[in-house]
Amino acid sequence: MTKLSVNINKVATLRNARGGNNPNVLAVAHDAEMFGAQGITVHPRPDERHIRYQDVRELKPLITTEFNIEGNPIDSFIDLVLEVIPKQVTLVPDGHDQLTSNHGWDTIENKTFLTDVCRTFKAAGIRTSIFVDPDPKMVEGAKACGADRVELYTEPYASGYAANREAAIAPFIEAAQKAKEVGLGLNAGHDLSLENLHYYHQMIPWTDEVSIGHAIICDALYMGLRETIKQYLQALQ
Repeated sequence: MTKLSVNINKVATLRNARGGNNPNVLAVAHDAEMFGAQGITVHPRPDERHIRYQDVRELKPLITTEFNIEGNPIDSFIDLVLEVIPKQVTLVPDGHDQLTSNHGWDTIENKTFLTDVCRTFKAAGIRTSIFVDPDPKMVEGAKACGADRVELYTEPYASGYAANREAAIAPFIEAAQKAKEVGLGLNAGHDLSLENLHYYHQMIPWTDEVSIGHAIICDALYMGLRETIKQYLQALQ
């Protein structure tokens, strides 16, 4: 079964726009789990423009499903993850001023660094995933770094879906098959939505987890969070 992990960054963005604690990030995480989400994802950035480091600390004891913390493994991020000890950490190569993630790791060029980071997190008992583009060589590189999983960066699939979904999914199938071949778990995330999620899952049903935030929060404005999560779970059936 492919698990749905709800990224709540956009909830924090809305909260931070006015100050105070409305909407309440902790309450939304609790409700998402109650409505059927099988995981909660956060992506704290150094400028704390959405999820703050303190949010991460406060979320940990409240989450009853899987907690996934993603981000660039700079020193402060590594310290936070080792303090909190989530179920999974996802390594993402985003810059400090980057609006959103827009590429995966070059796992070959950064092998030494990523191997050290994977070793550090795995020694603490944290499942470690590396965010990669849909390239079998990058998947093999992640395996060589000691990762437990890869997360495929799915924006190219989402952007090409309407024009030619078969062509858009093709490189992802190839990368996903390589992950299976080398014994890596498989996650996916970025711009997945109700429009394109079911076909992605249909073509790569051995995906362990999808992490979705922006589309879920946008859909929830119209349908409500309970109904939105229900529909995303149905898309994964």
